[in-house]
Amino acid sequence: MDTPEQKGSKLLPANAYTKLAPGEEYQPIVPASDTRAEVTPWSIGLGIVMVMIFTAACVYIALRAGNGIEASIPIAILAIFFGMMKKTKSTILENVMVQSVGQASGVVAAGATFVIPALYINRLDVAWWQIFLACTIGGILGVVLIIPLRKYFVKELHGELPFPEATAINEVLVTGESSAGGAGKILIMAFLLGAGYDFLAEAFHLWNPAISTNDILGSVGQSMESIRMEIQIAGLAALFGLGYIIGIKYASIIASGSVLAMLVMVPMVYLFGKDAGSFSYAGGVFDIGTMSSGKIFASFVKPIGIGAIAISGLIGIIRMGDIVLGSVTLGFKGLSGKGKKKESERTQLDMAPRNVLLIQIVSTLAMGILFYIVASTTSVGGESYSASDSLMYAVVGMVAGFLLSFLFTPVAAQAIAIVGVNPVSGMTLITVVLAIGSMILFGLTGKAGMIIALVVGTAVCTALSTSGALISDFKVGYWIGSTPRAQQRWKFLGIVVAALVVAFVIPLMDQAFHFVIQDPTTQQFISNESVLPAPQANMLAAVSKGLMEDPSLQPWLLYGLGGIVAIMLYMAGVPMLAFALGMYLPISINMAVLLGAATAWIISRTGKSDEVKKARAEQGTLIASGMMAGAAIFGILTAVMRLPDMGALIQYISVGVKFEVVDGLLKETASEWFKGSTGQLVSLGMLVILALACYALARLGANWQLKKNPLPPKQDEAQTDSQE
Repeated sequence: MDTPEQKGSKLLPANAYTKLAPGEEYQPIVPASDTRAEVTPWSIGLGIVMVMIFTAACVYIALRAGNGIEASIPIAILAIFFGMMKKTKSTILENVMVQSVGQASGVVAAGATFVIPALYINRLDVAWWQIFLACTIGGILGVVLIIPLRKYFVKELHGELPFPEATAINEVLVTGESSAGGAGKILIMAFLLGAGYDFLAEAFHLWNPAISTNDILGSVGQSMESIRMEIQIAGLAALFGLGYIIGIKYASIIASGSVLAMLVMVPMVYLFGKDAGSFSYAGGVFDIGTMSSGKIFASFVKPIGIGAIAISGLIGIIRMGDIVLGSVTLGFKGLSGKGKKKESERTQLDMAPRNVLLIQIVSTLAMGILFYIVASTTSVGGESYSASDSLMYAVVGMVAGFLLSFLFTPVAAQAIAIVGVNPVSGMTLITVVLAIGSMILFGLTGKAGMIIALVVGTAVCTALSTSGALISDFKVGYWIGSTPRAQQRWKFLGIVVAALVVAFVIPLMDQAFHFVIQDPTTQQFISNESVLPAPQANMLAAVSKGLMEDPSLQPWLLYGLGGIVAIMLYMAGVPMLAFALGMYLPISINMAVLLGAATAWIISRTGKSDEVKKARAEQGTLIASGMMAGAAIFGILTAVMRLPDMGALIQYISVGVKFEVVDGLLKETASEWFKGSTGQLVSLGMLVILALACYALARLGANWQLKKNPLPPKQDEAQTDSQE
């Protein structure tokens, strides 16, 4: 039977965010003696549902937009919203558990989408079970490596580390019940908006989301194309929502990278190279005078973006030098626990150290077994590695994977605790390079070497992503009064479910849209950046291929130029990674993101009072998260409908594009009105409608919020404005 919530239990103690005085103890909202419901079929069941939905959404958005989404806050809101619908309202500890289990979605998705697509991009064979095991092992390692550090980071350093991400989640869980009803409704309505919009655009093809100045500007657009200048917009709710949540500052920086790439660098390459004739470079033959703006971008500008992304990640690690160097010492200090008595309070109970060590050993051995299977079953030149060689490479990969996970875990945890940003991309790049170096040292090159190095990268990336997020999870539980052992045990289940979803969605996206497509002119296989850009994975694919195959086939000069660009951005004080992503990602994605951010900026400035403006701005997370999740889930449904093995159901509902299955492959032919200015102008109009729908949701949500939390009498004018 649930213990009733105590009056005032939703208010945090005064010392929740401050450093404790000598001898002072922090008492959580729910004291250790309180045995109210925490781990229940409801909390675990809803948590698993959240994992399934948001893992799929996170993977889809990361692959299509090159950016991940934060799932913790919308999951916390939905936990409260659905918990209020129960006959017996869910307890605050149940809501913490839903968020804790559900949080596995974002961390596993991040670990997978940063690395796994690199295997497809390099045209390496990877099975779903390899993806599943790499993500599962990495996630489990991330959990058991951070458990010994929990008390040190969360309790002993209480008030010394800001925990920005954990603080935001905590505020939702503690104070969110007063407005969770309206917030949950806005989230669900935004989900339906995003789902309906993208499904009509990409499944029914009622309008053409691929907007280009070449078509809608007529002769002006053709004149721009003659000098290889083109602006594109991918009019999708998923990208619009991403911009809505990123905000105008970073969306503008990302878009600036695209402007430099597509409107400056591409025309310059054409201007200076159009008369050069045919020439060979990095394994390809090019004639710039005959190349479109898109091909110039893919061949000569995108590699510069890859170099900029790589160096931005490394500079990010260097800038966190104090954290990196201090974290190892802090980690060992937290592990030692000298002179500490074992605490028996419920709110300080961790998994038994013996069990934690056992899981670490088993996970590490499982990683080695996975690498052995990969090496022994991968053919290079028609021959497989011998059992002894496969064993040696498996041991090398296993040791490298564990040591790097062990060393980087406290780095990820402290980075999240201090700045709220996990430098996963930089650490993953270092991991892959070190793993490749280890493989080469022992004579492993070619396909098997790339596969093992990238699987090592997947495991380590997932471990770092998990450990960084879990330290925030522990801090939220510490503030509220959860049982750490319960969070730890059930996190394993969340990771396994998330890994299963990842192992389904990534191969599905490749089958439906393809990470790599064949250039009709050169017949070479190139990255399908217009649909599945996956920038981090493209970077790792280039690095691994360049080091383990013929280095002369890589555009090292362009990578180096990108590195110089990143250094210049750092010196100028411009956020490097955001600008570098803009240089790499297609301008169509970044312009859609900018439109979403601009819409959010405009909406946040509507209203007759500061209170109303603030309330409307605060709906942004709900609207964006819901819209992206809805677009992603129905985007995956669209991907399933494109599969010939599933009957290619899209051919029966599509209006603007004709689909047919030929020799087992899906062929598509766009109608003239669809691919021309008519379909694109309709798409522009629909984007305006989407922006107006976001305004309506923000206004409605603000209205509900202000009604639930009425303003003081002197601010009645704001109340009136909110109900216009």
